[in-house]
Amino acid sequence: MLHDIWVLMVEKGWLLALLRGAGITLLIGFVGVVVGLAAAIPLAILRWRQVPVLSQLVDAYSIIIRGVPGLLVIYLLFFGSVDWVQRIASAFGYADSAENAYPFLIGIIAIAAISCAYSIEVIRGALQAVPIGLLEAARSLSLSPRVTFFRVTLPLALRLALGGINNVWQMTIKDTSLVSVVGMQELMRAAAVAAGITRSPLLFYCLAAAMFFAMTAVSQVLFNRAENHFNRGFSRG
Repeated sequence: MLHDIWVLMVEKGWLLALLRGAGITLLIGFVGVVVGLAAAIPLAILRWRQVPVLSQLVDAYSIIIRGVPGLLVIYLLFFGSVDWVQRIASAFGYADSAENAYPFLIGIIAIAAISCAYSIEVIRGALQAVPIGLLEAARSLSLSPRVTFFRVTLPLALRLALGGINNVWQMTIKDTSLVSVVGMQELMRAAAVAAGITRSPLLFYCLAAAMFFAMTAVSQVLFNRAENHFNRGFSRG
């Protein structure tokens, strides 16, 4: 039996296919979280500041995206934009390139939109959790509101948000399995193809589960180390 598994995984190349799918999963997840976080920071600040109209729009975006299934977000983005993207690409002579790159771009945009909605709430909560005493100390030193925000409030908020960002990352890694519906060969798609061709679904889905667990476990260790690093000098009480 072990020999059969060795032949199936190594000699027939299915292990390499799974590892390639895991790499695409990590790439989509990482880029999606980075883009989502970059967008979430200014949007969370708008909501925290309660800027008229803009804060309501940000709140509506966050509620809508968090209130619908991630799969539906991917479908809406994919089928809602495929026609005009192909038309623009055809007009510039890049129809074939656009057809190949489109699922990857939609996957990243969808994952970024989902992670952004959750990150907005994480960062807003962290901004509200910054101790008022530190802000009063900054004012007593005659620091301007701008300096206080960028030197005191925002760094402390990002430190406080680290645990929540970890949760968003863990969720995002698992949500990447949804992009297989638009043709992306990520880990779950690679496992499904291998299971169908070899007729060994239990083996390949167990391997996919083990790879997902390994990715999230390593991520948890890295986030724990980052939290310990940035929490140096702060009381845990």
